[in-house]
Amino acid sequence: MAASPAPTLAIEARGLSRVLPGPVPVTLVDDVSLGIAKGEMVAITGASGSGKSSLLYLLGLLDTPTGGSVWIDGRDMARLPPAEMAAVRLARLGFVFQFHFLLPEFSVLDNVTLPIRKLGRLSAGEVQARGEALLVDLGLADHMRKFPDQLSGGQRQRVAIARALANDPLIVLADEPTGNLDSRNARAVFDIFIRLAHEHKCALAIVTHEHNLADLADRRLVMADGRLEA
Repeated sequence: MAASPAPTLAIEARGLSRVLPGPVPVTLVDDVSLGIAKGEMVAITGASGSGKSSLLYLLGLLDTPTGGSVWIDGRDMARLPPAEMAAVRLARLGFVFQFHFLLPEFSVLDNVTLPIRKLGRLSAGEVQARGEALLVDLGLADHMRKFPDQLSGGQRQRVAIARALANDPLIVLADEPTGNLDSRNARAVFDIFIRLAHEHKCALAIVTHEHNLADLADRRLVMADGRLEA
């Protein structure tokens, strides 16, 4: 019987490091290598200051590594000029943070469609249809015309997830996405992430300090002192 093909890596870190220069250099990430496959959800845990968020920012092309490289869908991001890297970040990556960063002056629907409009690939009608479909899928059909301050914390975080999915990303990176939610809403958000990974076949990397939620991921990585523990 033939062996199953190896899963396709959506994102890969090869010897990734980040050192802050100074009289006493500070190492945030130290020679980290990892890969996350399409359709896989990986939780990254570790003590405060272990380098979890720094690693996530490097993977998301939001920070520049001191050493090593990030590969997205088989392409070395270090070889791209800044403008092309920014285009990859917009089209291929989605971000969810602990604080939702929704724009208070825009409606829920407008918050979700902003990245689609910026990418500029869809007509106005298609942009609206895409945003509405995402909000329906996340149980927010009755809240599209509301503003963020009219929603609960859990609802606002679901809007942030919809915004992260706006351009149908290959990879979603989430930094403590349940940090401001109660246990019921935190579990609901994690269930959404699990469904996204398995049904939409995007790769998810989620930084969390909540071990009971991290155990729901396909794989759990632990960081200490900027390195992945064996």
